[in-house]
Amino acid sequence: MKEAVVDVAPKKIRGIEFGALSEEDILAQSEVEVSTRDLFDLEKGRTPKPNGALDTKMGISSNSSECAVCHGNLATCHGHFGHLKLALPVFHVGYFKATIQVLQSICKTCGGLLIDEDTKRQFRQELRRPGIDNLRRMGIIKKILDQCKKQRRCFDCGAVNGVVKKAAAGSGTASLKIVHDTFRYVGKKPTPEKIEWDKDIDQAVSNNPDFEKFIKRSMDDLNPLKVLNLFKQVRAEDCELLGIDSGRGGRPEMYIWRYLPAPPVCIRPSVVMSDSPTSNEDDLTVKLTEIVWISSLIRAGIEKGISINNLMEQWDYLQLSVAMYINSDAASPSMLPGASGAAKSSKPIRGFCQRLKGKQGRFRGNLSGKRVDFSGRTVISPDPNLSIDEVAVPDRVAKVLTYPEKCTRYNKEKLQNLILNGPTVHPGANYVLKKNEDARRNLRYGDRQKLARNLQYGDVVERHIEDGDIVLFNRQPSLHRLSILSHYAKIRPWRTFRLNECVCTPYNADFDGDEMNLHVPQTEEARAEAINLMGVKNNLLTPKSGEPIIAATQDFITGSYLISHKDSFFDRATLTQLLSMMCDANLQFDLPPPAIHKPVYMWTGKQVFSLLIKPNKDSPVVINLDAKNKTFIPPPKGMPNEMSPNDGFVVIRGSNILSGVMDKSTLGDGKKHSVFYTILRDYGPKEAAQAMNRMAKLCARFLGNRGFSIGINDVTPGHELKSKKEEMVEIAYAKCDELITLYNEGKLETQPGCNEEQTLEAKIGGLLSKVREEVGDVCINELPSSNAPLIMATCGSKGSTLNVSQMVAVVGQQIISGNRVPDGFQDRSLPHFPKNSKTPQSKGFVRNSFYSGLSPPEFLFHAISGREGF
Repeated sequence: MKEAVVDVAPKKIRGIEFGALSEEDILAQSEVEVSTRDLFDLEKGRTPKPNGALDTKMGISSNSSECAVCHGNLATCHGHFGHLKLALPVFHVGYFKATIQVLQSICKTCGGLLIDEDTKRQFRQELRRPGIDNLRRMGIIKKILDQCKKQRRCFDCGAVNGVVKKAAAGSGTASLKIVHDTFRYVGKKPTPEKIEWDKDIDQAVSNNPDFEKFIKRSMDDLNPLKVLNLFKQVRAEDCELLGIDSGRGGRPEMYIWRYLPAPPVCIRPSVVMSDSPTSNEDDLTVKLTEIVWISSLIRAGIEKGISINNLMEQWDYLQLSVAMYINSDAASPSMLPGASGAAKSSKPIRGFCQRLKGKQGRFRGNLSGKRVDFSGRTVISPDPNLSIDEVAVPDRVAKVLTYPEKCTRYNKEKLQNLILNGPTVHPGANYVLKKNEDARRNLRYGDRQKLARNLQYGDVVERHIEDGDIVLFNRQPSLHRLSILSHYAKIRPWRTFRLNECVCTPYNADFDGDEMNLHVPQTEEARAEAINLMGVKNNLLTPKSGEPIIAATQDFITGSYLISHKDSFFDRATLTQLLSMMCDANLQFDLPPPAIHKPVYMWTGKQVFSLLIKPNKDSPVVINLDAKNKTFIPPPKGMPNEMSPNDGFVVIRGSNILSGVMDKSTLGDGKKHSVFYTILRDYGPKEAAQAMNRMAKLCARFLGNRGFSIGINDVTPGHELKSKKEEMVEIAYAKCDELITLYNEGKLETQPGCNEEQTLEAKIGGLLSKVREEVGDVCINELPSSNAPLIMATCGSKGSTLNVSQMVAVVGQQIISGNRVPDGFQDRSLPHFPKNSKTPQSKGFVRNSFYSGLSPPEFLFHAISGREGF
């Protein structure tokens, strides 16, 4: 029967507070004191020694034993803390900065704060103002610190205070010491203390002249014991001004270790070697035993008597060991005074900070990024016949990656067939999990017929990936959120992942051997989230600027340009062939009337593209668009843009293309006036994706039939072009020679803000870049419209007119960091030229084209400027 009255009120977590552990906390949470350096009791058959660093009261690290406190095994006992008592206090390396800050704010004699009462009251009022945020509070505390640093004399006891700082930088024992330079700031009139001090020093020097060299380094050493006693004298109301909340039990002496917590054994497990009786201990355990040992040495020394030098050295070593235990960067073992050669070369241990920070640390290595199941990786290749939101998965990958499907009355028959197929035949299954069993059954073994017959509703079948499953596809490095998108799987033979080339841009993928990763979400909820938030269709636009990022690339742009060109005409057979290509021949097309009736019916390429945008009357897509092409030559004055002489202005009305060609600016990515963006904006991602799929299939298949290749005759210049180029280059050379003559005679008119040499460089540079441009223009005008590199440059699929003219006509001036090629030898760029030569060829002008071949000096100059950005 249910109890009517519950006397335990429901508790609610209000928040989490972080603070330093006080001694009481360390002792309260501790189950055992670690007091011996021995780990195992060899008399009792190698059992963990009581009060050792592996005491079973702190938990266990192997499955064979049980915890002495909660009697749990490795799975149920999460470990318990122990503690060890240090013979002398040491600084906490994590709070070292905070310790110095507190010391800078208080008097080093009586522990009073170095501010007068009125200022204190004022600061307290500021800090207690309601609704003050942390940033402002830190600002006020910094102001208090700055004010305290300026104060020379204590207001309570009148003692002199100086500068508190680390004894040394770097990672030695000295970097964990704090010194107090009392008389650093004493000004013109010396204080009585300083006079007293100087008298003492003079006395000492007269007795022992060797002291002279130590005077500079004589400072007050603030050891942890002194600091602890000072911190205990700090009044509770002053703690608030130091940024310590005394109301919640905060005290500055918490910053100093007197008891050290010993972590549970399960986070520092011993690795037992199989063949030998010894075990490998974790770094933390080793360090812990070292700390226990050195502490016991100091304790024994204090009881029995020990030389002060020896004691200080051991205290330093204890300080260093505790620091390394927490953060091994803070101190290096090689800095120890007694370190042997072996210790100097040993690698630093893995302290607590090293476990958490960095790429292999707990956060980046085991939480944010970790190795996962249900993922595959292989090489990628292109496949324009896939839809943009599909990825072709090899059948051998699909047989390994599984998806758990629950049996219902709708899919029972399908799942029974999959179980019969088993793990080796593709649409099969690898495991079955019966609803009343804990372990899953492997279908490689056992009677599959019987399992299939006895399949019940609620059983889970881990079936192979099949067509239409939702997967995540990712390429490293994942630089923006579009580097991982969700696709539908399509199971195909062979060994590579295949994707439509339109989706290469967001992944920044190419097919020169790139590999990509595939992940399979394991629940219906995850699949729904993946496809709705990360689906390719829902990410056609880049979040950076809202422009399309998934759009036509290279071949597709070239194919579209060739189809929509003004001189592309197709008869009915070719037209229907093209239309069947773009939709796998399963879509109704409403053929428009032909553009040419006599002598035969002919349709234009622009009509093909109009049908690609709106295939039939049932399609809702009706778009209007005006846009400039990539190469738009404006028409004569007074004419509308669409009368452009090179057909360079796209006009679409009611989904009919009236003028212009389809090139990078109308189909490619990064343009707001592209066809796909317009469809996406007005009719949603589904229509835009369908149009893109049709475009990909049409272009790939059309270009495959037509052929599009580049050969040596595409870059061979005509006779006329050759002679024109030579002539123009010679004229430019002659002009340069004139300028150089003027410069040598000192008659060159300088430009404003330049000396003669700079003027010469500027003028020659202008001449030579102009000659490259002119030759380039001549070259582009001479080339026929069927020239393959020129087609690619014109439609924007690859390259530029500059690349074409460099291949055909002239490579031009090589620029290195904004100037001509500088002198690499004495007064000249190469030893092939006379000294102080300023001629174009000696300063990196390449008059050959890549077709005609570069001479050795030219080749070198070109190589130099090619490595410049490297």
